[in-house]
Amino acid sequence: MTKNNSMSLVDLDEGGVHHAFRSDVLEGLSQRQKAVPARWLYDDAGSELFEDITKVPEYYPTRAERSILEERGAEFRELIGPDRAVVEFGSGSSLKTPLLLSAIDPAAYVPLDIAGDFLRASAAELQAKFPDLAVYPIEADFMRRVELPTAVADMAKLGFFPGSTIGNMVARTAVDLLRSMRETLGDGSQLLIGMDLIKDPAVLEAAYDDAAGVTAEFNLNLARRINRELDGTIPVEALHHEARWEDIFARVEMHLVADRDIEFEVCDQTFRMAKGESIHTENSHKFDERSSTMLLLAGGWTPVKRWLDAEERFSLILADASEPRNAP
Repeated sequence: MTKNNSMSLVDLDEGGVHHAFRSDVLEGLSQRQKAVPARWLYDDAGSELFEDITKVPEYYPTRAERSILEERGAEFRELIGPDRAVVEFGSGSSLKTPLLLSAIDPAAYVPLDIAGDFLRASAAELQAKFPDLAVYPIEADFMRRVELPTAVADMAKLGFFPGSTIGNMVARTAVDLLRSMRETLGDGSQLLIGMDLIKDPAVLEAAYDDAAGVTAEFNLNLARRINRELDGTIPVEALHHEARWEDIFARVEMHLVADRDIEFEVCDQTFRMAKGESIHTENSHKFDERSSTMLLLAGGWTPVKRWLDAEERFSLILADASEPRNAP
């Protein structure tokens, strides 16, 4: 069966710009510590650059996670079982997805991503690999509850959230997302989620500041996107990428740092940055077993099984949707 029907739930203005993108950028640039949410790094160009990041030597998470998916297929099938609808949140290029789909034999695949063209191209490639699988790509902001296709309404669901994207969010936002996933997937659902682990800060900083400069281009692309979509005049050449380990928060932070005093406009509003001032563009929180369990429980998920790669750099966790209950 081939069903490659795409639906768009993204809120765009008449010029095709995300209302939320404009709002987040203007609000974030107005703060004392300028900041833009990491999800806006992933336009089509940003999504392609991220796929390049996953191939650089310093960026270990993708290789580590793939090794778990390649080696633990029998365990996934036993604990998840066949005939579920796999709903992938922020599917990107779906490079890891075939490993999971081959292991568990699902009834349908629903990739969700905010980068529409990239989503549809990736879904078409995956459909070619699994011609008998029903594929329903949905262009959507998965940070909010998503209405799934009626064709999968009665199927058991497995949410798939690889890559430790949950680590991009501060705790309150991560919990909100996990709760919205719980609402999207419904009772009886499961979630397979990737979480990166705390390790040597030098290894972590290198993973987010590779020698080839691919991550720097990924970060700088956000400034170019603001200029392109929001009539911005940010002098991109006056910014540089920086990755910092912040131990108190257990996270790597990405910043765009001004090399000199600059002034620019976005949507006819004027902003200034002094030399050394930054725009905070991404957090990548790292976890241990206790913090990952606490986060999942707060978001409405009960961990069932935790897998690590051979070098214990990365974890994949399977969780069941928790039954609603009142705390004592």
